[in-house]
Amino acid sequence: MFAVVSDIHSNLEALNCVLSDIEKRGIKTVYCLGDVVGYGPNPRECLDLVIDKVKWCVLGNHDYATLYEPTNFNYCAERASFWTRFNLEAEPDKKLRGRRWDFLGSLPMKRTLKAKLDTQTAIIDFVHASPRKPINEYVFPDDVYTNLAKIRLLFEKVRHICFIGHTHMPGVFLDEPDFYLPEELGDSYPIINGEKAIINIGSVGQPRDGDNRASYVYVKENRVHFVRLEYDYKVTARKIKAIDELDDFQAKRLTEGK
Repeated sequence: MFAVVSDIHSNLEALNCVLSDIEKRGIKTVYCLGDVVGYGPNPRECLDLVIDKVKWCVLGNHDYATLYEPTNFNYCAERASFWTRFNLEAEPDKKLRGRRWDFLGSLPMKRTLKAKLDTQTAIIDFVHASPRKPINEYVFPDDVYTNLAKIRLLFEKVRHICFIGHTHMPGVFLDEPDFYLPEELGDSYPIINGEKAIINIGSVGQPRDGDNRASYVYVKENRVHFVRLEYDYKVTARKIKAIDELDDFQAKRLTEGK
């Protein structure tokens, strides 16, 4: 049994809520799909929690932007990346500062897990964005209707199951092609031998599917379970508004979930 989180975006309140729920379920192993930082007000604290609580993490585009340069970012996302970098550099404790930068600098673009799930073995890939472009390709639900060639090429890169984040919109893509919202699946998807799936786990810290509750998944036996949790987003929103370099829009979208 393990949990998968993604797109925390420096939202400490959401991350604490999700980690608490994971612990209550008795889940010991947690994987992360990246974007630990960006947009939100608590990059240091979120990095520390991920370093301590997560078995491993892959590189997200906001993690990359903080390390290097924000490429193809809008203005407010770019400003948030530069502020995040400044905030991490301003840490007075040299050991803590180095630990966080070392963690970000060591993140791989992809991880693969061969897992025994109930009576079958699953090959599971973990990337931030897509199986074709792990860091920055968006895979939207509408792509199954408007861009069939893209979906076909994506599934050519999938051996069995691929967990993704990046769009902050949870759901399951199948190579029929089709897309299913978690509620259409009863909030769980059965991992089946011979059936390929790309599973978006949604966002811990900045949901964009019209539901502002934090999102993550856990895998038990051969099923992927989607979880939504209420957290005190108003606290996070107030913190964002108090930092001039972070756009108030990032606070507003926590309220609206989009």
